[in-house]
Amino acid sequence: MDTKRLYTIILGPHTTEKSVRVANKYRQIVFKVANNATKPELIEAVQKLFSVKVEAVRIVNVLGKKKQFKQTQGKRSDWKKAYIRLAEGHDINLANFQ
Repeated sequence: MDTKRLYTIILGPHTTEKSVRVANKYRQIVFKVANNATKPELIEAVQKLFSVKVEAVRIVNVLGKKKQFKQTQGKRSDWKKAYIRLAEGHDINLANFQ
């Protein structure tokens, strides 16, 4: 895979209460990823960028909410997030992630 593509697949960590809970309980990290990212690309990107072993990947397409802006209807953008389960003994420190 192209090195430039590796850096454009993962857009950033997605930190919510649920993502912290699954990180502690199931060794999963949640990332906001590019809309055209695939599972094999995500596995390769995470393994090369963070030097960890990936056990499994789940991808979720999140639909944007419909919003009312005064008299006009609007819609937020659709986006994609990935739940990455790490192998036993591996961990990613998201405090250093930019």
